[in-house]
Amino acid sequence: MAHADIGTKFLKKYNGTVNDSFKITGSKSESNRLLILQALYPSIEINNLSNSDDTNLMLNALNSSEKEINIGHAGTTMRFLTSYFAVKPNSEVILTGSARMQERPIKILVDALRSLGAKIAYVKNDGFPPLKITGSTLTGNKVKIDGSVSSQYISSLLLIAPTLSDGLTIEFEGKITSIPYIQMTLSLLNNLGVTTSFEGQFIKVSPTKEIENTDFTVESDWSSASYSYGFVALSKSGGLEISSYKEDSLQGDSVLQNIYNNFGVSTTFKANTILLEKIPNFNLPTRVEFDLVKAPDIAQTIAVTAFGLGIECHMTGLHTLKIKETDRIVALFNELTKLGATILHTDDTLTVKAFEGTIRNDVHIATYNDHRMAMAFAPLLLKTNINIDDAGVVSKSYPTFWNDFGRFQ
Repeated sequence: MAHADIGTKFLKKYNGTVNDSFKITGSKSESNRLLILQALYPSIEINNLSNSDDTNLMLNALNSSEKEINIGHAGTTMRFLTSYFAVKPNSEVILTGSARMQERPIKILVDALRSLGAKIAYVKNDGFPPLKITGSTLTGNKVKIDGSVSSQYISSLLLIAPTLSDGLTIEFEGKITSIPYIQMTLSLLNNLGVTTSFEGQFIKVSPTKEIENTDFTVESDWSSASYSYGFVALSKSGGLEISSYKEDSLQGDSVLQNIYNNFGVSTTFKANTILLEKIPNFNLPTRVEFDLVKAPDIAQTIAVTAFGLGIECHMTGLHTLKIKETDRIVALFNELTKLGATILHTDDTLTVKAFEGTIRNDVHIATYNDHRMAMAFAPLLLKTNINIDDAGVVSKSYPTFWNDFGRFQ
């Protein structure tokens, strides 16, 4: 599914205030996990499903009878479906994606699945999609995997684990990263009645023939909430109320509420909504530092916020950003530099130096087929006119983004 083609959005500076309320679509992270589980256990019912491109691609792929399934730029969809089709009896599919997807490594997941007995072959280049997957009964029940790899590989294995006759034990080698996303998957399994344990370097999932709890409501997406935080942080006054959110969220990006306290934004939970407001008489720090190893998807929003506020910001734990929709570290360097920023970066870190000048006007922000690049830069409209190229890319995770935030103008 291609995103909506609305070309470049030429956006004029906002008047400095934000004051609105809107509902953000269900988390695509939760939605895509639940859709795999629903395909494995059809009794599950899902409420508040994400309306993102990634989730629609997952739905279409799960319902497809085609021999070749193209999932475009959707990395989560690629990784989760690799395991799903590996355990789907009497099936044979070629799972492919965009040119960028065919450059994104998947060898670690394929090796893990093969060690369990999966029948997966590379169609073009070893270690990369497209994949030819022949569904079979997996006989293995133990796998070793590098703990520093993308959590999506781990979650992909965990989602099929209850269907294996002896369950699954995963042993991690080295430091484990992106733990909140692994815990999200385990919590969803637990909520649906699957027994799991996560102790030290081991995760164990018990075999489960039937799901006990079949009704699940998806929380709205915290990654998408980050842009509301960005707008409030850069505004002169006002606040935003967004729904539907839980104080005991499973999503790692819920750490936003703590991070944005550093930028003068408070978070108040009211029933299923959160109210974001500027903290009165707040003195901004001159420098902030964040370890985002557990929440790398909000790095772009934070970098832009710090630049817009003139605060030096140092972020670590960003190694997985190199293999996202684009190399997000390089993309941030390229686009923030256009606006006048001074950026230092490595493969794992990014530093936005304090900026005291005037942000350049009418700059074109390239989005690199990356939804988060388009949305992360939008809050700068509170500071200057900007142009967002390929603005329709937001439909990957937040299709109503421009409608929601266009109301401020």
